[in-house]
Amino acid sequence: MKKKKRLLWQLYPSHLLITLISLLAVSLFASSAFREFFLERTAADLKSRAYLLEKQIEYFISPLDEMSVDSICKAIGEQSFTRITVILPSGKVVGDSEKAPENMDNHADRFEVAETLSGNLGTSIRYSRTLRQDMMYVAIPLENNNEVIAVLRTSIPVTSIYDELRSIQIQIGFGGLLIALFAAGVSLFISKRISRPIEEMKKGAEQFARGDLTYRMPAPDTEEMRGLSEAMNRMAVQLNDRIKTAIKQRNKLEAVLSSMDEGVIAIDRDEKILSINQAAVRMFKSNPYNLEQRSIQEVIRNHELHKIIKKAISNGEHLEGDVVLYQDEESILNVQTTLLLDEGENFIGILVVLNDVTRLRRLENMRKEFVSNVSHEIKTPLTAIKGFVETLSQGAMENPGETKRFLNIIEKHVNRLVALIEDLMHLSVIEQKDKSEGITLEKGHIRSVIKTAIQICQAKAEAKKIKINLICPEDISAGIDPPLLEQAAVNLLDNAIKYSEAGGLIRIEAITTDTEVSISFKDYGIGIPKEHLPRLFERFYRVDKARSRKLGGTGLGLAIVKHIVQTHGGYVTVESNPGEGSNFVIHLPEISGQ
Repeated sequence: MKKKKRLLWQLYPSHLLITLISLLAVSLFASSAFREFFLERTAADLKSRAYLLEKQIEYFISPLDEMSVDSICKAIGEQSFTRITVILPSGKVVGDSEKAPENMDNHADRFEVAETLSGNLGTSIRYSRTLRQDMMYVAIPLENNNEVIAVLRTSIPVTSIYDELRSIQIQIGFGGLLIALFAAGVSLFISKRISRPIEEMKKGAEQFARGDLTYRMPAPDTEEMRGLSEAMNRMAVQLNDRIKTAIKQRNKLEAVLSSMDEGVIAIDRDEKILSINQAAVRMFKSNPYNLEQRSIQEVIRNHELHKIIKKAISNGEHLEGDVVLYQDEESILNVQTTLLLDEGENFIGILVVLNDVTRLRRLENMRKEFVSNVSHEIKTPLTAIKGFVETLSQGAMENPGETKRFLNIIEKHVNRLVALIEDLMHLSVIEQKDKSEGITLEKGHIRSVIKTAIQICQAKAEAKKIKINLICPEDISAGIDPPLLEQAAVNLLDNAIKYSEAGGLIRIEAITTDTEVSISFKDYGIGIPKEHLPRLFERFYRVDKARSRKLGGTGLGLAIVKHIVQTHGGYVTVESNPGEGSNFVIHLPEISGQ
């Protein structure tokens, strides 16, 4: 690429070149004019000298006296420093101030002689073979009765003229050089004067380009440059105001988008990302840098989402649907698309809004399962009760033995319904208290609560010959609601007894740390497979439904434990392996200042 020149080095050489060409033209013209002037003056002088000799020479031409003519030529020529030659019309030289005529060539072919014989004034400059130098010749006719009887020619060397002209040319050249140097300085000054304001404007434009819109250009002297400078300063002020407004609007938009829990992605018609907010970046666990102008397929790898986006762009319509993401864990996103239009209402892409509905969908599923489970749990004993009542009413009461057995079964199912309703009501009360007025927690000793729970479950444990070991120092205390914590301990201990083999061991241990009090209920029974652990505390969730119902469980015990512990500001965890037993741990926050 050709290197660009500065304006100074475009203006200055141009001005200097114009000046030098002008000086050269003037010098050449002056030299030529001086040369013509000197030659014309010399020719006129020679012509005057010839006319002064005209009468003297004519006297000796007719009749011809060659010796006298030659003597006059030599005498006057020596005095006037002029070569004087007299030539007859035949070309014969009859007198010459420099040479003997008889030794000279015929001059009829000389230009000036031929011109004069033809009736014109003859003048020429040429090299003289006789004198071996350049000469100027002027010839006039000598006439008698309008007839040319001879040609009088005067001449002088032009070397002196050339020397004089050369001296004048040297003086002109020296003067031109001085003028050229002066012109060069003036041109440089003028060029700088013209280019300096432009350089200042260039610096100002560079300041603007770097973002310094508070910089102001100085006002030059010239009206045009001053107007340009003021216009650029006004432009900088207006541009600064517009940029500030745009930045403010952008920051507001970014703040809104960043604070949204919903993911927002703007996608053009080529399925490339125009903009993406932080919520969407977090949803897809993408690198937040260099996402714009990349294909959505490259950034987010989800076939269901790609189908929705492609269909929305192809059809230009609003769509909505759920997509499932499989990353660290399964999550469900609700996708809604809307059209993206420019200022001219032209379709340029779509806006995708993403809502993480994982918890909502799971709650909906849990609600459906809860309704289904409650219906099933209630329907099963009611169906049994109804069947046995119908059997009794159809004549089974006549058999006292069967009647008593049927009534025992009916009582069992009624007790199961009562237990189910009590657990549901108990769970509802806990949730309502936690959400409304809350539960009042008081500092209490953990050991006394656990001992009461053991006493309640002691009969069931003795029936299966299960030993319960309690390891809990007397001084361990926490902020508790004793009846509720006792209920949670009873539920965990009851489960441990149910799923332990006869003659087994249950170990209850309470320990304290700097941040919490933990109470573990460890049994060595059948254990729980790992895939069931995440859902173990959901309502009506059972690992083995048949076994649970056989053992009289309602499916709400662990859900009640979870909510009781949460009302205490704690949480419950479980560790279990099939055949190795289970360990449920209640974690309660430590009382500050204890």
